[in-house]
Amino acid sequence: MRVVSAGQMRSIDSRAINNFGIPGVILMENAALAVVREIKKMLPREGKGQKVLILVGKGNNGGDGLAVARHLNILGVETTVFLFADPVDLQGDAKLNYDLYQRMNGKIVLVEDEKQLRLFKLALMQANLVVDALYGTGFRGEVPALMVDFIEDLNKSDLPVVCVDIPSGLEADTGKVHNIAVKGDVTVTFGLPKLGHFLGEGSLYTGRLVIDRISIPEHVISEEKIFAYLLTEEVIKPLIPVRHPHGHKGTHGRAVLIGGSVGMSGAVMLAGRAALRCGTGLVQIVVPEAIAETVDLGVLEATVWPTKDFEFMTGNSWSTIAERLQGANVCAVGPGLKQEESFLSVLENILKNTDIPVILDADALNLLAREVELLSLRKGKGNLILTPHPGEMARLCGCKTTEVQENRLKIAVSKAMEWGAIVVLKGAGTIVASPDGRVFINRTGNAGLGAGGTGDVLTGCIMAWVAQGVPPLGAACLGVYLHGKAADLLQERYGTSGYTASEVADQLPIVRKELEEL
Repeated sequence: MRVVSAGQMRSIDSRAINNFGIPGVILMENAALAVVREIKKMLPREGKGQKVLILVGKGNNGGDGLAVARHLNILGVETTVFLFADPVDLQGDAKLNYDLYQRMNGKIVLVEDEKQLRLFKLALMQANLVVDALYGTGFRGEVPALMVDFIEDLNKSDLPVVCVDIPSGLEADTGKVHNIAVKGDVTVTFGLPKLGHFLGEGSLYTGRLVIDRISIPEHVISEEKIFAYLLTEEVIKPLIPVRHPHGHKGTHGRAVLIGGSVGMSGAVMLAGRAALRCGTGLVQIVVPEAIAETVDLGVLEATVWPTKDFEFMTGNSWSTIAERLQGANVCAVGPGLKQEESFLSVLENILKNTDIPVILDADALNLLAREVELLSLRKGKGNLILTPHPGEMARLCGCKTTEVQENRLKIAVSKAMEWGAIVVLKGAGTIVASPDGRVFINRTGNAGLGAGGTGDVLTGCIMAWVAQGVPPLGAACLGVYLHGKAADLLQERYGTSGYTASEVADQLPIVRKELEEL
């Protein structure tokens, strides 16, 4: 599913109006009707005799709200518009819909100061639903002080809230909320979904997202150069490889996993378990000697190869690793590794002297943060995948974690292009950024993934799909989606805490099978 910025949607709207010839008022009318359809589903008797409050600003979003009020009146709904603008400031289609609503003797409360807040509180007590049409996708920054108390009271109420295009106070390009935003139960967005619905705090305010094309033709949309996509079942299902009925362990992928240290053997075990659960034919795990027996007993289906190192891996491990990489389809480095300086030479050898896809995670990334220029050794090959959490990404970029979190999409895309690598920036709404500028946003997963070992499971999952022949970008998207889906399956049973990374790994074949059967 395509996702656009506010600017891209304005460009699409402009082409629909100026090039294709759809009058703007028709688009506004279609938008209002889309909102009304959702409201009718949420109210008994399709709204007849019900009371609906509509918060209206001065822009086109407010014009949509006024058109919604008019259509609800026609259906027998008692509507009250709280207008946060001087009527003389209304322009174009918004002014037209204001005039039409007035001619229907629609009730309008002009909000000039806090005196109208008491009236709003009373209206909330009698209302059945509220429509938010204060701000649209052009909003940036903080909500004005006058509106804050109104939104606070609205958010405290138990009333269902329908947001027009995007919740007011939520930035359409970043998902940022600076002081307050309307918490919607349903958001009806127009044309295509916006980045802010999914990034940052967007999912906390958007509620159920309904997308309506409002009659904009596909060719008008396809003229826009869109770079962002949402990972959906329709996108992911075709990526799952079909096993040949005569296949065997040698044809189902050969993966090499490198990592582990004393005290951190669980990391490689979880990654190896996930790789096997995703169907890898052969998994080889290279670890330091001290934990080889532990890992061997913990992942029975894998073969385990000890290096010349004892407690943790150093530059001395290269000979063992080089031998295991012969004939492999993919290797992953990092889970449980520890940050021994001399191991940088091993990373350099892997990046420089091998052609197979490489996945770098955890301490492999922390080591590379000391010599980021080593990433250039793979630039142009398109087969390097980095899977940092925000802290690791900050170290790679030489900035603070807060800066990464505030600019997740921008940083992921820019660094993917700079490093020539696929960047999987983990966290709520994991982002998969490609060196060609495309970015994929994931919505599966929940807060239960915020526990030790789940990142290692993701590494093994992505490694498995690369091993089975899925192109690296597709494997990253497939791994991220199924990893989150496995956690969502566990959430149904346990809620958002109490399940473990091992359980996430064990759910992977289940969610893969469910997706295949759709």
